[in-house]
Parts: sequence; structure tokens; C-alpha cells
Amino acid sequence: MEKQIKNFFIELLFPSFCLGCKKEGELLCQDCKATLDISEYDYCLCSKNPLRLPGGVKNRKCQKCKSKKLSGLYSALPYNEKALTKKLIYNFKYEPYIKNLSKELSSIILDHFVLVQKNTEDFWHNSILIPIPMHKNKLKRRGYNQAEELAKEIATYAKCPVETDILFKIKPTTSQTELSKEERENNVKGAFLTKNLEKIKNKKIFLVDDVYTTGSTMEECADVLRILGVKEVFGIVFAREG
Repeated sequence: MEKQIKNFFIELLFPSFCLGCKKEGELLCQDCKATLDISEYDYCLCSKNPLRLPGGVKNRKCQKCKSKKLSGLYSALPYNEKALTKKLIYNFKYEPYIKNLSKELSSIILDHFVLVQKNTEDFWHNSILIPIPMHKNKLKRRGYNQAEELAKEIATYAKCPVETDILFKIKPTTSQTELSKEERENNVKGAFLTKNLEKIKNKKIFLVDDVYTTGSTMEECADVLRILGVKEVFGIVFAREG
């Protein structure tokens, strides 16, 4: 109740405006959300021309990406298709750092899980959510980890824990935005460390992030976890390129 009252007064003093149409009341109104084509399909891990997977398939990788450490990927939106998708991500990650966008973005992710018929108790059973970690220097500048904020919102509905003390980023890396696929892979090599391994024993792990481009970051995290014996490591993102 105290949190609801606090949010009421914050909204009263600093009202939200839709990032799509500028209408007052929400960061993303229902009309603008309806313009986003939330995916009702699953795709393989290929960064270029990913293969659409038939419903109910267990193998979530095609022949080209079968060697990847990540077990599969769930992505709600295509990154390049709508300007609004890019705008939502930009305002979530960069100034003005709209942290509350985690609610809108996570609701779209959960809509995707409903559309692919995966938002069930059985699907989330024995799972943990691990947000892709940020280096402490970058975290200090932004004030929050956008992947962690998404994971916390998803966990509310998935009823599985968010663990932030398992995977750590120990090496600062340059922005991946302008790097080639090979440069991205080299950039994140050796950047992650694991602790508290008892928490991941016999668990299905979902790595959470905002965008999947070449998959280099998630693949590096999945590799670190696979070395420790984790059998299933899936990715969850708001949007993906490709």
C-alpha cells in the first residue's frame, strides 16, 4: 500500500507520457503497444536469417547454430522493424534512463510467452532467472542494470527466483554497438565469472537481457555456466536483430 501511495504522488507530480504518441498517463499506451508485432513464433540462434521453429519442437537450434552453448532464445520483438521498439530500448538504457520502462518491456516479453504457449507453471518449474551482469563502473554510471529490472518483473509472473550473485562481469568491455561479430566475441571473452554454484545445480537457467544481436554476450555467459555442468541455458530478450 505504501508503495502504491508513493507511486501515485510521483505520477501526480511527474506524469508519464507515452513514448509513442505523447499521450499522458503511461510510458507506452495500449494503442501504441498494439502497433508492435509481438512474435508468436520461436526462432533459432542464428544472428542472420534465423530459422523459424515449428511449434512444440524440442531442438531449438538449426544445423548452423547447433554448436552454440545457448540452448535456445525467446525474443518478443524484431529490433529493426519498428522505430518505437528502438526508442523504448534507448530510453531504458540511456539518458534520461527511464527505469520504470521495465514494466512495459517485460509485459511485452510475457505476451510473447503467452503467444508461444510457454507461460505455464510446468515451463517455469525448477528455473532461475539470471540477468546479464554489468561491470561495476557502468552500473555506477547508470544506477541500475536494465537486465536485472526486466528479470525482476518477469519473475513476478513466472514465480521463479532472480539470482544476481551467480554471474559477475569482472572485465570492463567497450560498447558492442559498432563492433563486428568477431570483435564482439573477443570483447566479452573472459569477462564473466561465476560464484555460489550450489544455486545452479540441476536448474534450468534463463539469461535475461534487453537485446540479442550476434549473441556473443549470452553465448559467453552460457559457456561459463556449461563448463560448470549446467545442462539448459536459455536466453530471454525484449528484442533481437536479424
